[in-house]
Amino acid sequence: MPTFATMKNNDILRRLRFTFDFNDEKMMELFHLGGYEIDRAEMSAYLKKEDAEDFMSLYDIKLAAFLNGFIIDQRGKREGPQPKPEKTLNNNIILKKLKIALNLKDTDLLDLYNLAGMQVSKHEISAFFRKPSQRQYRLCKDQFLRNFLLGLQLKHRPESKKE
Repeated sequence: MPTFATMKNNDILRRLRFTFDFNDEKMMELFHLGGYEIDRAEMSAYLKKEDAEDFMSLYDIKLAAFLNGFIIDQRGKREGPQPKPEKTLNNNIILKKLKIALNLKDTDLLDLYNLAGMQVSKHEISAFFRKPSQRQYRLCKDQFLRNFLLGLQLKHRPESKKE
């Protein structure tokens, strides 16, 4: 049985950059929109592989700022104060932020999972977006986030191959 490493924030950032073909300027703009100032050297360190000498781990609050910036870039700023980046993220929050940014409906999510070759029911998907205190809440495991990101990649960069 294959084992998968836990999804790391740096992996998520790299996959989003590739999927949407963001250049360095766009990446820095998204961090800025989310309330985090970043320079090219720091961003480059986040995009490196873990074994690189100048690799830096991307903390939850910084990935949250990037995702908030992505939401603002795609949907526009909302009225009133902008959301503060979460200090702690989980896959459910990441999935929710990407769903909001890309204005995805449940059927869109089902299509993305199908593209990635993963069969998921509408009930499973809705359970990811419930409040943790609700009985039907379900934790989004790495395989669900990984396949969602793969589905996005296959939709937005169809010339790329599956992992």
